[in-house]
Amino acid sequence: MFELFNYPFLVRAFIVGTLVSLCAALVGGSLVLRRFSMIGDGLSHVGFGALAIATVLGFSPMLVTIPVVVVSAILLLKLSDKSKIGADSAIALISSSALAIGVFAISIVKGVNTDLNSFLFGSILSVSKNDALFSIILSIAVLLAYIFLYPRIFAVTFDFNFAQATGIKVNFYTVLIAILSSLIIVLGMRILGSLLISALLIFPTLSAMQIFKTYKKVTICASVISVIAFWIGLYCSYLLGTPTGATIVIIHLVIFVGLMGVKKYPRKTRVS
Repeated sequence: MFELFNYPFLVRAFIVGTLVSLCAALVGGSLVLRRFSMIGDGLSHVGFGALAIATVLGFSPMLVTIPVVVVSAILLLKLSDKSKIGADSAIALISSSALAIGVFAISIVKGVNTDLNSFLFGSILSVSKNDALFSIILSIAVLLAYIFLYPRIFAVTFDFNFAQATGIKVNFYTVLIAILSSLIIVLGMRILGSLLISALLIFPTLSAMQIFKTYKKVTICASVISVIAFWIGLYCSYLLGTPTGATIVIIHLVIFVGLMGVKKYPRKTRVS
C-alpha cells in the first residue's frame, strides 16, 4: 500500500480523491434524501458537453465547465419545481442534449481526443499539479461550507416544509446544495468520469442507510464509506492494473450489497 506514495502522481491522486470522495458523500446525502439522485448523472453529462465545447474552442475546460454546470443545476431545480414535464424528464432532456452537443462538436471539429476521453471515463492518475491544487482548494471550500451551514442544510434536506415555516430561506439553500453538487461533480469527473460520477454521490449514502436511520449517523457513515472505498479502489487499481474509476465503483457496489445482506439477515441474539 505504501508503495503508492513513492510516485508523485499517485500522491496527488490520493489527496484529491480523498477530498472529493468526502465532499461527494456529504453533498450526495442531501441529493438522495431530497430525491434528486439523478441530478448528479444529468449534470455530469452537462459537464462533458461543456468540456467538449471548451476544448474545441480552445478555452480553459474547468473555467468553462464549472459555471455551465452550476447554471444547469439551478435550471434543473427550477424545472423540477415549476415545469409540467417533471424532474426525471427535465434531467433526461438537459443531460442528453448536452451530451449530444458535446459529441457533435468534437466529431465535427477535431474528433475525440485523449483529454476528453479521460473526462468521459475518468483519469485521476493524470491529474497535474495545477489541477490538483485547484481541486484541493475547491474541495476544502465545499467542505467548510457544508460544515458551517450544516444545521440549515439538514433542515432543508430533512423537512423542507418545516424549514420554510421556521423562516429558513429554503430556496437559497436548495440552490446552494445545487452549487456544491455542481462543484463536486466537475471535480469528481477526473476520478470516475462523467459516466460514473453519480455513483460517488449516491452509493455512500445508500450504503449507510442500510445500517443507520438518523441523518447525522448516515452522513458520518457515508463519509467513511466513501473515503475507504476510494482508498481500496485506488490500491486495487494500482495492484491489478484496472481502470481506477470503474474499480472504485465496483468497490462501492460490493460494500452496498454486503450491507444489504447485513440488514436482511441481522445477527440473532441469544437469550440466556
